[in-house]
Amino acid sequence: MARRKSKEKKIYVLDTNILLHEPFAFLNFQEHDVVIPMTVLEELDHIKDRNKDVSRDARVAIRALEDVLKDASPDQMLQGVAMPRQGEQKQGGHLFIVNDHHITDEIPGLPGGENDHLIINTALYLQREKSPTKVILVTKDINMRLKAKGAGLKLVEDYRTDQLIDDVRFLYKGYYKFPGDFWSQVGECRTENEGRETYHYVSRSILPNAYLNEYLIDEVEGFAGKVVAITDKEIRIIDFGYERLMHRHAWGIHPKNIYQAMAMQALLDPQMDLVILTGPAGCGKTLIALAAALELVIEKGMYDKVIVTRNTPEIAESIGFLPGTEEEKMAPWLAAITDSLEVLHKTDEHPHASVNYIMEKANIQFKSVNFMRGRSIQNAIVILDECQNLSAAQLKTIITRCGEGTKLICSGNLSQIDSNYLTAVTSGLTYIVERFKNFEGSTTINLNGVVRSRLASFAEANL
Repeated sequence: MARRKSKEKKIYVLDTNILLHEPFAFLNFQEHDVVIPMTVLEELDHIKDRNKDVSRDARVAIRALEDVLKDASPDQMLQGVAMPRQGEQKQGGHLFIVNDHHITDEIPGLPGGENDHLIINTALYLQREKSPTKVILVTKDINMRLKAKGAGLKLVEDYRTDQLIDDVRFLYKGYYKFPGDFWSQVGECRTENEGRETYHYVSRSILPNAYLNEYLIDEVEGFAGKVVAITDKEIRIIDFGYERLMHRHAWGIHPKNIYQAMAMQALLDPQMDLVILTGPAGCGKTLIALAAALELVIEKGMYDKVIVTRNTPEIAESIGFLPGTEEEKMAPWLAAITDSLEVLHKTDEHPHASVNYIMEKANIQFKSVNFMRGRSIQNAIVILDECQNLSAAQLKTIITRCGEGTKLICSGNLSQIDSNYLTAVTSGLTYIVERFKNFEGSTTINLNGVVRSRLASFAEANL
């Protein structure tokens, strides 16, 4: 008897939201077959002409499907069109377009003409006709997954190809806290002084999972440092000194906890091209980022301008109905920035005049994410606020806009995702945190602790 193949061929039925989430998703199923119901193509057709950000993804998905199917005859479409192989893959699967409008009459599936029901019925039909081959419906719609299981579909999954972690609790925080005292665990180590800086060399066995630019602190608040180099045998750590790190300041702002102190050190470090700030609402992400930006632009003159941008909520993705210029249209969505500017200058004799003066002096510009594509930004600080609502592809578009001498600051709270197509583990913020955690030019800090007020702190912990 012939040995069974290590991987059985499967059939994946894709929902529309998978192609909106990642337009090239149908190419990521290795040697397995992929079915696109006709209803999915119809939904993409309706979405592509809307004035929404997802309309671009719909158009990209349609073009990607056309690239694979353009030379196929009607017979080949029924038999399945071979998909291009990815990487070192020995064989690729086949792509099928299934006319699902007649299937309801052939199986006792879900009633009515709802699009979700038509797609589920397609999977049920294939499950019956292609048995024992496994048929799997892939959708990001939780309710659709529940309905499919209730209708008798055996296998239903979320799309996880773009997920680098399974649980947001395991997301890289950017620092490691030693239990107890740092020196009691490290013991004796080699120390060098280079100018004003002190470096320690510790065994790799003490921190086997260390990353570049990872901060190191301890529970007794006696040590604060950062990993600056990693070899097979040892780790090089720069010693900041706990008290010295806590006494850093930018534009009159002093850190209220060690997490803000680490963030401020990273923001003021000219060697860090990308700084990612995560944490709950009220932990000081926006205020510290803006204070550091003003310090670097006005006081130190290291950059020419500050560009502030964020993703507009889906309810108002088109900013055209608001009056004024692009910056005036974006002002309501960037109120967090103007609020922070007011906080930074609330002790001035004329706070409102000070804010206007600083916005002109630092050349602070408000831009929409929708208009960042195609730009090349030079010698500027870019603050990307609320980026938990961006996909990995959208964040890639923005990061690749940053030219020579530009510093990008990304901040977001993964518990405040507004997008219908993203979760905490599929957010672009989660994606870049994991992708950049070992890049020598980036730092991630999770600002653990709400400092806005005791009311905000209680609400974050208990609501």
